Amino acid sequence: MRDLSTMRLGWEEVEAEKTRLLRQMTIQEGISQLLALQRIFEPQFRQTEALFRPEREAYLVELQRRLRKLAEWTRKQRNGEPSTIGGDASGAA
Repeated sequence: MRDLSTMRLGWEEVEAEKTRLLRQMTIQEGISQLLALQRIFEPQFRQTEALFRPEREAYLVELQRRLRKLAEWTRKQRNGEPSTIGGDASGAA
């Protein structure tokens, strides 16, 4: 059996490669991957819908908030206005 530290090293290499590949992905490719995964897991989503509904709704509310913030930041960038993603001068979110 392989030594645990050797297995960890191998896993770190896999994670590094995964990160590298994800960073090369365009937004469109990422969305396509997300939608493909959603199609694959849709039956499980439906089966667990009631169990995880509050968590999913909270996630969607947060996602909408972040998308609104990104849209506002993008609008300001296009108009040449000073802006930060965090909404304050320090840039903290």
